Amino acid sequence: MFTFASLIPLAKVIAAFAAMLVCIRLRINLAISIIIGSFILVLAFGHGPLFWLQAAGQGLMYEQTLFLAGIVGAIMLLSDVLEKTAQAERLMESLVGYLHRPRIALAFFPALIGLLPMPGGAVFSAPLVKRVADPMDLDAPLLSVINYWFRHVWELAWPLYPGVILASSLANVPLVEIALFLSPSPILALVLGWFFYLRRVPKTRRAAVKESITASLKELSLSSAPPAPSLRRALYEGLPILIGIGGALGLEGMIAVLFPGMPYEWGVIAALVAAVVCSLIQNGKSIGFMLPLLFSKRLGSMLLVIAAIFIFKETLTQTHAVEEIAKVASGSAALIFTTVFMPFFVGAVAGINVAFVGASFPLFLGMLDTLGMQDQTMRYVALGMFSGMSGVLVSPIHLCFILTCQYFGADLAKAWRLLVVPCMLVLGFGFLYFMMLG
Repeated sequence: MFTFASLIPLAKVIAAFAAMLVCIRLRINLAISIIIGSFILVLAFGHGPLFWLQAAGQGLMYEQTLFLAGIVGAIMLLSDVLEKTAQAERLMESLVGYLHRPRIALAFFPALIGLLPMPGGAVFSAPLVKRVADPMDLDAPLLSVINYWFRHVWELAWPLYPGVILASSLANVPLVEIALFLSPSPILALVLGWFFYLRRVPKTRRAAVKESITASLKELSLSSAPPAPSLRRALYEGLPILIGIGGALGLEGMIAVLFPGMPYEWGVIAALVAAVVCSLIQNGKSIGFMLPLLFSKRLGSMLLVIAAIFIFKETLTQTHAVEEIAKVASGSAALIFTTVFMPFFVGAVAGINVAFVGASFPLFLGMLDTLGMQDQTMRYVALGMFSGMSGVLVSPIHLCFILTCQYFGADLAKAWRLLVVPCMLVLGFGFLYFMMLG
């Protein structure tokens, strides 16, 4: 029988989430915000600091935590090496000659940078996008949103993104399965980007666009001559990415077939390490080149976020919050709430996919286990990913959005209004996809 008292456990969890979101909104470090939320959750359920310390210690010592830290750390190193050696720029240059249509050129550069999980990566493609757009007389808000939107078209299904890897780890589902289930998302993003943004781009002479791209490459010291198509060079410069992605998926599948008792994460780590080594060899760098990167603030911050997420996950388990919430309205109302609204709101407040995955996925995945609905895991993971990503994209504090608008001198409010409808369609498609999977 439903009573208001039955809502108390849900209210306690919401209070912990609210504290977490307030901290994020106040620009407190993401990891610290999650840790504060976990501590308030423990207090709300009648436990003390020693209980929290015990739960935190257990969360940090899980094999799953250590594997995920290794994977995310390797990805950050690969991204840093490609950036510091200018290999990412050379890859871009080798592909420029294949761009024949102005609209494709506008989308290409941010989409290419989107293959690498660089924080604020939209700024990296902005100079080239600006050059492509120079002959087109586009207004700043539209130009900003084009650069921002296409920077994120791969983010839900690309295996290098920490959010995808974290979802795979928390759901205990192989990375390749997550990527396959979410494979419609890049297609959806590209279609929405064309319909809402690229269609508004006027037709322009191809020669003018190519001249603008060449000028931009000269400014970036990438080329002193007009770029020529070079598939061979593109494959060479992109080899570390191919090794990282192809090797991770291939080794993961091989381990599942040949060594079923072995954690599949070993294959992912091995492939990413091979990718980093490949880039070092290609650029004539020694292992010593990586030492400053290993102790970088960026890498340390990301690893701290991973630790905080698993501390929060363990406090949910130790306080039995999931079991209590699952009893509310037979579990169905709370399950939908946590799967749709919590990822969306955390994504909108934090502006980063790791935040919504780490904060909300442990809760609804735990509820699925409690309700005996483990066979529905992938449906709910897909719904949570689409919900959270729509929140991330529409977030007015998303780093890429803010930096892009600043670069192009766009009014934030005008640019943001261009995002609302496409982001709501991403959310709507996620719910439709969820129904289709059922």
